[in-house]
Amino acid sequence: MKKSLALIGLICLGSCRRSAPAQPTSDVPPGEVWLTPQQVKDGQIAVEPVQDRPVGGIIRAAGRVTFDDLRVAHVFSPVTGRITKILAQPGERVKKEQALCVLQSPDLGSAVSDLAKAQATLLTAEKDWRRQRELYEVHAASQRDYENAETAYRNAKAEMERAQRKARLLRSAGGDQVTQEFVLRAPIDGQVIMRGANPGLEIQGQYSGGATVELFTIGELDQVWVLADVFEMDLPRVKLGAEVTVNVLAYPTDSFTGHVEWISAALDPISRTAKVRCSIKNSDSKLRPEMFGTAAIAVEPDSKLAVKRSAVLLMGEQPVVFAQVGTSADGRLRFQRRPVAAEEITGGDYLPLKAGLERGDQIVVSGGVLLLGML
Repeated sequence: MKKSLALIGLICLGSCRRSAPAQPTSDVPPGEVWLTPQQVKDGQIAVEPVQDRPVGGIIRAAGRVTFDDLRVAHVFSPVTGRITKILAQPGERVKKEQALCVLQSPDLGSAVSDLAKAQATLLTAEKDWRRQRELYEVHAASQRDYENAETAYRNAKAEMERAQRKARLLRSAGGDQVTQEFVLRAPIDGQVIMRGANPGLEIQGQYSGGATVELFTIGELDQVWVLADVFEMDLPRVKLGAEVTVNVLAYPTDSFTGHVEWISAALDPISRTAKVRCSIKNSDSKLRPEMFGTAAIAVEPDSKLAVKRSAVLLMGEQPVVFAQVGTSADGRLRFQRRPVAAEEITGGDYLPLKAGLERGDQIVVSGGVLLLGML
């Protein structure tokens, strides 16, 4: 009986050992991930070959928004005086020749007085010159006296013309020589961007030779300039007429487009950059002068061995990619992690390669983050 029970036990033990599954052994090398075709499909992992690609089709440069010089006017007073009335406010649209402010100016009275003095001096000098000429012709006066009289007459005539031009200019610019009121007018159509004039302010005129103050800035903002600072090494690739896209901090989701109109012929000796002027449409007036932004200038791309930007991952501080290197014995796809070195250009979908890959290598361009998490 005991022998029978022992025999039954041995038979049951052997049967249990034969029915237990074999333990799998890990044969995946370090730095690799093996996936079945279904897992690759579910993870939406995509690969593409490493080959020559057009890279560097955009140059990015820091830029500053400014007025279009042909659409802005800086208004100064031509006469010295005191502001008595303000007729235009910031933000107001004005027409050409519309009154901006009124000044009480002694220059108008001086212009009338100078003109009268010049007329009297000219009349006296002309009479003396004619008399000296008649005497000289009959040999009753010296040549020296005649020449001095002629010089005085010519000087008086020149002073008369200067006084006439000044009086005419002040009169046409809005001066009333009777009341000594001068009306400062807008030189162009536009919006009052800045007003530096206040009632009672004493100002020096442009014709007086003193330090003048800008009283109004009038401009249109439907088109502005962006002055971009392009580095010396990138300058040969920038061409006139190239398309430009501008982004500013105030509107991070908006882009403003235009074209390159002018490239500076000189470089800044400190920053080693050249000014590139871009004309930008600004119909909604979002761009304001002195805003800072980034200008993306389209240039002719170079053809280089490159890898897609989305394929490059960071493992610590080391950029890596995953290369498909074949299949395993059981049919799984093998993906191997490889360190790479690529140029950090700022524009475009592809990065030029320096080291780490060869032409034709199959690189994961989508889903690499999933593989990185499985290591």
